[in-house]
Amino acid sequence: MKVLISDSISDRGIEILKTAGIEVDVKTKLSKDELKSLLGRYDGLIVRSATKVTADVLENPGRLKVIGRAGSGLDNVDGEAATKKGIVVMNTPGGNTVTTAEHTIGMLFSVARNIPQAHASLQAGQWEKKKYMGVELMGKTLGVVGLGNIGLVVANRALGLKMRVVAYDPFISEERAVQLGVELADLPTLYARSDFITVHTPLTKDTKHMIDARAFALMKKGVRIINCARGGIVNEADLLDAMNSGKVAAAAFDVFEKEPPEGNPLLARENFIATPHLGASTEEAQENVATAVAEQIVDYLVHGIPRNAVNVPQVPAELLPKIRPYLLLAERMGSFLGQTVEGGIREVDIEYRGDVAEFGVAPITAAALKGLLSPILEEGVNEVSAPSIARDRGIEVRESKVSEIEDYTSLIALTVKTSKTVRHVSGTLFGRKDPRIVAIESMRVEVVPDGSMLILTNNDKPGVIGSIGTFMGENSINIARMQLGREKAGGRAVAVVSIDSPVSTDLLDRLARLPNILSVKQVRL
Repeated sequence: MKVLISDSISDRGIEILKTAGIEVDVKTKLSKDELKSLLGRYDGLIVRSATKVTADVLENPGRLKVIGRAGSGLDNVDGEAATKKGIVVMNTPGGNTVTTAEHTIGMLFSVARNIPQAHASLQAGQWEKKKYMGVELMGKTLGVVGLGNIGLVVANRALGLKMRVVAYDPFISEERAVQLGVELADLPTLYARSDFITVHTPLTKDTKHMIDARAFALMKKGVRIINCARGGIVNEADLLDAMNSGKVAAAAFDVFEKEPPEGNPLLARENFIATPHLGASTEEAQENVATAVAEQIVDYLVHGIPRNAVNVPQVPAELLPKIRPYLLLAERMGSFLGQTVEGGIREVDIEYRGDVAEFGVAPITAAALKGLLSPILEEGVNEVSAPSIARDRGIEVRESKVSEIEDYTSLIALTVKTSKTVRHVSGTLFGRKDPRIVAIESMRVEVVPDGSMLILTNNDKPGVIGSIGTFMGENSINIARMQLGREKAGGRAVAVVSIDSPVSTDLLDRLARLPNILSVKQVRL
């Protein structure tokens, strides 16, 4: 067996592979065409962040069986394309958690005390004590957007500095926040109260440019912003305007929308501090992730055991064809609720009825948790890590099995209890392979859980569906499918509208103002 390492990793990882009898080639800085031409000769590929494993690169993967990322992020690997080619994709979550959190704390000190600027001034022969007057951290409020693995460590370190920590994370319960010593708040409140703000969320369609001009308008004058998560979470043009106006006193970035950030006007500002994506760049972190990815590659190629695989259910190979449709159903149901619930999640109940109850349901539960937790976590969540992440967040997960068959030969019922509400969906398979959501709360529906959808709850009154259709037509929103359900005549009803592409926040707000509409949520599956 042969493994190609296309980005530099610690020698320890190479030693582990060779000791297991695997032939290793280290070829860094390959062009896209070079990588594409070489890839098919290898059983495994190990990358960090520089190598881009695109769908085009994977067009003819030859004997390639596994791609391992020495790190947590998988932005540079096309997981969908790999899955279609039958290639396992795995990462090493947690290997650089402390390192990235410590870099964030370093940036926190830097923006508070102007350390890089003062150093540069002194090197230039200046002695400018008054110019670089700073602020203390003790007693200040740090706003942490996202309490994933890294955000939790940052919050813990900030508490050690005697800072107050206000956090936004819809998937952390109030009870867990109390245990951590942080205060939960919604984003507007966090923006208004924080002296420093640091972001620790993944880059998704929902988080791209989440900190923009509207967000800056809510913040204190003199706020300081830190981003060591992903480039693009903060709108860089809006940040520049906020710094020019004095709203933002200083900012520190380790990541950018375009890397390297050539010509970025932020780099010309003296109160902007930048590092070249160094969050995971310590000797300890690089050895940790190199060791982890090498051991995982060995486990898979030699023993057939996928660990931290983001696209392979952890089930026996002979059962996978039967269980795979249920894994997809459960993940889509979880994602559906994850994008519609409000408040910190406290409990997750999963009931299996009929034929599905005969399986070992742990991987199906893990798939549901993956779907539920993925929208908010900074680091990629997979079927392996989802249960432990739920435990770490104080979420109680309960499974139950009922052999009796009612309306369907198999049924999965997923209930999520948060600090604000209880939400429920049920799902089944049509033809033993096509997932369907067949109930939302107590309302029966028949929803294909795929693509962009609008979930509207409304009073069951004449004209509501007509007004929704009229609104869609007037705003050039094409309806692919529409499914309706209701509790009882004249009671509460639900409309699930599948649309060709997502709609803007402004259109959602306008749709929510239609007569008898109670709520509108947008879901992307």
